[in-house]
Amino acid sequence: MSLLDERIALMVRLGKYLADNSEDWQNVVDQAHRMNAWFTPEYSRLAVGNIAAAFLQEDKLRAWLAGYPVLQHPLAPAKTVGLVMAGNIPLVGFHDFLCVYLSGHRLRIKLSSKDTVLWEHILRLLGNWDPRFGEQVDTNEMLKGCDAYIATGSNNSARYFEQYFQKYPHIIRKNRTSVAVLDGTETREQLDSLAQDVCTYFGLGCRNVTKLYVPEGYPFETLLPAFDAFKEHEDHHKYKNNYDFQLAIYLLNKVQYMSSGSLLLVPGDSPFAPIAVLHYEYYTDKSVLLATLAADDRLQCITLKAAVALPAERQSGAFAVPAVESRAFGDNQQPQLNDYADGIDTMAFLASLY
Repeated sequence: MSLLDERIALMVRLGKYLADNSEDWQNVVDQAHRMNAWFTPEYSRLAVGNIAAAFLQEDKLRAWLAGYPVLQHPLAPAKTVGLVMAGNIPLVGFHDFLCVYLSGHRLRIKLSSKDTVLWEHILRLLGNWDPRFGEQVDTNEMLKGCDAYIATGSNNSARYFEQYFQKYPHIIRKNRTSVAVLDGTETREQLDSLAQDVCTYFGLGCRNVTKLYVPEGYPFETLLPAFDAFKEHEDHHKYKNNYDFQLAIYLLNKVQYMSSGSLLLVPGDSPFAPIAVLHYEYYTDKSVLLATLAADDRLQCITLKAAVALPAERQSGAFAVPAVESRAFGDNQQPQLNDYADGIDTMAFLASLY
């Protein structure tokens, strides 16, 4: 068995552990919720379930890694890769972790202060199962002396990352969000799926839809009931505080708005929206709109009734993949192994370091 085979086996074992949802893991999830109120047990289980099903199945891992043959027989010694993780949703940096670990490079992780409990448990568990894991992967607050870097953060932090890591091979990710394009013929089932793309994880992820594009005269009364499935968000104190604050601002400024009771729909030019807010804008020509959106480097996903071939792709250099994903309603939060953030093939980048 090669070293890559052993790494794959360890990840498959982790997938089975996460899927089993043992009492031990449930206690960790509860502890993570106490530490970060946004990490509700429901959403932590959802994130972990998606990771186990989409990322940690042996057949999927082998099919994915077959596209990077240099990883089976590296042509040079492994490098040390520094990884700065985000913490907006549970285990949001797992794909980056998986890429670096399976690539065989040494990994130094700076965890987000918002997501330490889940990660520390997983890393400790992997180290107990395989002593060599601890030789390859560790955590550190300072990521000095690495050969390459992958960092995810806000637009502001990205400027600092660019400055600090400019002399090294790097991937720097900025703020991203997702939008949806409707045509008014959606079924109730499709609108219910769209509501998942909007509301899951309280709307905090880059794959969450934060803006709708609708035709003139769109019947919002058919859309608003779809958000009733997430009315429990009203009982979440942090979410409710954001909803109340935004509502007060709109009332004071006499801004037009609609409300489902737990979500505010307001006109807005920006694809980004505050927590508890969904922007919308009218369009006239769908094909022109899709071409414009496909070239927008602020977007991760464009969500429609059915995924389409986008009319344009923004390229991102030597490791480019389609920069904006086309997704069917309800699919945003189920990325696969070959779905890369920001239009950069992370594994190809890592393979190039050999």
